[in-house]
Amino acid sequence: MQAQSESERPRVALFVTCLVNVMRPGIAEATRDLLVAAGCDVEVPLDQTCCGQPAFNSGDEASGRAMARHQIEVLESYPYVVAPSGSCAGTIRHDYPHTFRDDPAWLRRAEDLAARTHEITSFLVDVMDFHPAPTRFAAKATYHDTCSGLRELGVHDQPRRLVGSVEGLDLVPLPGNNVCCGFGGTFCVKYPAIANAVVEEKAVAVESTGADILLGGDLGCLMNMAGKLQRRGSPVRVFHTVEAIAGRLGTPAIGETPTGEKP
Repeated sequence: MQAQSESERPRVALFVTCLVNVMRPGIAEATRDLLVAAGCDVEVPLDQTCCGQPAFNSGDEASGRAMARHQIEVLESYPYVVAPSGSCAGTIRHDYPHTFRDDPAWLRRAEDLAARTHEITSFLVDVMDFHPAPTRFAAKATYHDTCSGLRELGVHDQPRRLVGSVEGLDLVPLPGNNVCCGFGGTFCVKYPAIANAVVEEKAVAVESTGADILLGGDLGCLMNMAGKLQRRGSPVRVFHTVEAIAGRLGTPAIGETPTGEKP
């Protein structure tokens, strides 16, 4: 990609997401680094809050709508909004226009923001045609396609293309890669027995690949699978896709202590 002048550099709002902010801010840092490497001017709006997904999923549309209004006001001045999460990007893309379907003024603003909101790997590939600088990490990895990213946003080939820049990382197929891991946001709280059975099947599938590393694009799903794998005593380590692309596979994985040990 050719060097860009300051006026040509896309202005991007990094939507950090609640889980990344609280549980694994390194994902936001890796996302920022990749956006900068792709030639973007990145800003993190400090007034951003939850996208409202838990409220919408729980049937509390009034609270979800209030959060949607706030996010629209915070983010609508940016040409692009990018999130390291298919579920949060999917909420803005699909739930915001739906919740304002009977409010023409807010519907127009919601649809405008939705059109400019992207999941990180989709933005890097489909909008920026970004080719990462090669990094190296020798291991076998497998990839889980999270539900919202795959079904709502069409995220499938993009992360795989980007992960291909990691030299020495052998990406092997995951049986049932497009099957839910059991997290489902509030689903795992409402139906814990079902959720646990689903993630147990997912963990068995991951282990069957012989992979050292599991990758995916949503931290909630990754935490769910990492927790189950650790409880099974599995050696598989779990990372967000952007961490792999940004050369962070040598850092502690999700659920590990700062020294790299499993709790």
